Amino acid sequence: MALEQYLRERLKHKDMLLMTHVVCGYPSFEENLKALEVMAEFDVDLVELQFPFSEPSADGPLFVKANQAAVSSGVHTRDCFQFMKKVAELFPFKLLMMGYYNTAFKLGEAEFMQSLQAAGGSGYIIPDLPLEEAGEMHRLSAEVDLDPIILMTPTNTDARLKTLGEAAKGFVYAVARKGVTGSKTQMDAEVTSFIEHCRQYTDLPIGVGFGISDKTDMDFLRGKADIAIIGTAALKKWEEGGEDALRGFFSELLG
Repeated sequence: MALEQYLRERLKHKDMLLMTHVVCGYPSFEENLKALEVMAEFDVDLVELQFPFSEPSADGPLFVKANQAAVSSGVHTRDCFQFMKKVAELFPFKLLMMGYYNTAFKLGEAEFMQSLQAAGGSGYIIPDLPLEEAGEMHRLSAEVDLDPIILMTPTNTDARLKTLGEAAKGFVYAVARKGVTGSKTQMDAEVTSFIEHCRQYTDLPIGVGFGISDKTDMDFLRGKADIAIIGTAALKKWEEGGEDALRGFFSELLG
């Protein structure tokens, strides 16, 4: 099932979906699997599997640390694809590759797409690849039914949002604020206005990420966003207390 269709089917039964995030190999693939088991317990809809990179420019300090630790421990792109395949076979949620263009460039764009499709991925998020340079990637991904997830940001002009909306597939990732991941975002009228602004340029479901960390944020986004995107807050809980802390986090988040 194509990603957009999957999301629309899920939205018939939920007022808002949830996308979470795991850095492949951090702290280990075994711990990744345990975290994903918890996420499946809470019926998460989408998971970004981040392929570690030494210079994750869109990420905040916690994910930078996680990426560097995974790289230092020898996590390779092929390990991430093997892990994705295993996860796709075990769990019902859809998987996205999240990472940086160097990963696809080193492997070769065609081989990257073929590997991602074979591993059970539904699409990819590559925040450092400008749309103007993504033509071949988008062509190749269309051939294997993978969706490039486009980011819309508060700094985009109307003309840019229109261009981004026309290129988007699957859903749109609306970045709630300027900067990198990890910092708390103030949920206010400005965020609401930005989401409404994004909707002028796409009919796709809209996911909102960067700084969403608790039930208050989730409640604020209901009726505004189609997907809430949680990353840093979940990893913080895992580091604090593993499975039990993560289970408690999702229980409170979705309670």
